Parts: sequence; structure tokens; C-alpha cells
Amino acid sequence: MIGAPRHHGRAAGNLRGGWTGDVVDADLHAVVGSADVLRPHLAPQWIEWIDETGFRAPPWQGALYPPGAETTVDPVWREPGGEPPGTTLAGTQRQVLDALAPSAAILHCSWGIETIRHPDFAAGLASAVNDWLIAEWLERDPRLRASLVVPAFVPEEAAREIDRVGGHPGFVGVFLPSRSTRLYGQRPWQPMFDAIVRNDLVACLHYGGTPDAPGPAGAESWFMEDYVAAHVTAFQAQLASLVIEGLFQRCPGLRVAFLESGFSWLGPLLWRLDREWPGLRREVPWLNRAPSAIVREHIRFSVQPIDAGPPEAFRRAVEWLGSDELLMFSTDHPHGHERDVSVLLEALPPSAHRLVMADNARTHFRL
Repeated sequence: MIGAPRHHGRAAGNLRGGWTGDVVDADLHAVVGSADVLRPHLAPQWIEWIDETGFRAPPWQGALYPPGAETTVDPVWREPGGEPPGTTLAGTQRQVLDALAPSAAILHCSWGIETIRHPDFAAGLASAVNDWLIAEWLERDPRLRASLVVPAFVPEEAAREIDRVGGHPGFVGVFLPSRSTRLYGQRPWQPMFDAIVRNDLVACLHYGGTPDAPGPAGAESWFMEDYVAAHVTAFQAQLASLVIEGLFQRCPGLRVAFLESGFSWLGPLLWRLDREWPGLRREVPWLNRAPSAIVREHIRFSVQPIDAGPPEAFRRAVEWLGSDELLMFSTDHPHGHERDVSVLLEALPPSAHRLVMADNARTHFRL
């Protein structure tokens, strides 16, 4: 069941996993607790729309982040009588920023705007969320950076929003849900990726997305299916699409981050892509080098959730990545995960610790 007991070592213990050096948190959540917090940033027509329709939140958000699930909020972060974790800067400062003491932390707001059918309302909400992030978070704590949100259905609208606020010094990325109406490597998305590159931002593919993109063999019945299996395959399909469709040849300066994706699946996928590429390269002649080399140049992965199995097997999974520059430390606050970063540090050589805990994110996001 969703509320089954878990081990809460990451949240209850040392967020740093024993690391005493510099830290950059690549995935920290800013949560829209209610549409009411966006009212100061909405155009009058959308305030009237909300009042008339009774809108409170995008549909399906509760399916991705069930309110009572420990994967949504680790019980350690729940404060009796307090605001929901992640909904206010003060709470996030108290629970994470002051305890972790990062030199920088990157906010991502997964509110499900991509599930809203009305394209103009989705664009208005995206703008309001971005202005809320600026006013309530970025301008009140110099440690914070963020990915901006975009309306998901119309790439040209996404590009306009990126150009509107992408020059703000607090924004370092663009939030893209891992499940999309079509794979991101496909050419209709090109205006959006051109805007990302034009504004020197990172395309941040994050857990979430529209129910219109079901699992590879159909829609799932249960949250556990989606959380354990379907979303992993969504990330795998997106990575293959970005590489095989030639997006990095069309946008050679593009940088991508996979967030809340896990990474233990990455080594076998890169091996499979490299194995099949020589025999199929006539179909994709723009791939002038091994897919794994393209991934290692352009894509980075946040470490949570750390899907560590038995220590020996986990060490092999980490070694299979073939690079110490692929991983970026993250707390993923306020979500709950079983393992803290110490298990990853134990599997890495000491020379890689600073890279994973700070330098990889600092370089990738140009902090």
C-alpha cells in the first residue's frame, strides 16, 4: 500500500551523507500549495476564470504525487500544524537550506500544468508560476536558482515563455515533464529547444507528465506500476529519442538534466544503444559517434532516487556508468526515498565525491 513504512535515513539523518565539502542541490522542490498563491501574478481574465470554474489545481497531480504517500512527502518533513513541506521558502530554509548549507540549490516546480487542456489558460498559469518563483523564492534567497515552467502542448508558446523570463539570472533551466504528448527528440519541439539554447538554459526532464502518455503497452492501473516501472521506461524512451532523433546535432549547445529519474538503469541502456548503433546507423546517418559519447557530453542525472540494491551489485551499476561526471547530488525534498547519498559515496572513488556533490551541477548549470 502507498503508506507502507519506509526507512527514512536520508531525511532524518545527515543530508550530506557525511560529506563536508561544497554542495549543490540539483533537485529541490517548490510546491504550489494552492492556486490562491498565484492570484497576484495572474491576469484578471484568469482570476475570473478560476472563480467561475472553481479551479484549484491541475488534474492528475494527485495521481503523480498522492498527498498521503511517503514518496510525495517523507513523514520526517511533516510538521504538526505547519504548512505542507515545500510550499514556503521559510519552511524549505528551515528543513533543507540551513541544514544542508548548499552554495546553490535548484528549484523545480512540478504542478502538472501539462495536464491542462486550455492552451491559453495553461500559458497564463505557467507565467504566473514563474513570476511566483521569482517573487517568493529567487529574490528572497541568493542560494536559489530554478527551472521555469512552460505550457506543454504548443512548442511556440513554450518558446515565448522561455524568452519572456529566461534572461532572469535566477533561472538556469526549463522544466519538462518526463511524460509528454510526443517524445522530445521529435522535430515539432524544435522551437522550444531553440529557445532553451538561445537563453543558455538546461532542459530539465523531470518525473511527471500527462496521462495522455501511458506506459509502453497501455495505461497502468495502480500508482505502484507507474512509480516503479512506467516512469522509468518513459525516461529511457526520452533519452533514446533525444539521441537517436539527432536533437544534439540540431542543437549542439544543448544541455539536458534528467531529474528524479534514478540512474541505475542508465548503464545497460547506454550499452544497448552502443551495441545496436553500428548495425542501424544507416537509418540515422546524423549519429556520427557512439550514443554513449553523446549522452556523456550533453546529459546529467540527479542522484535521487538512489535505487541501490546489494552493495556489490550497486557498485557495478555505478562503475557501468563509465564516468564520474554524469551524476549530480540532489535532496529531492520533500519527497521520501529509502537511501541517502552516503550509499552512493561509498560506491564511488574519493576523487569523484566533489564532482557528484557540487562540481558536476555547477558546471552543467553554469552556476
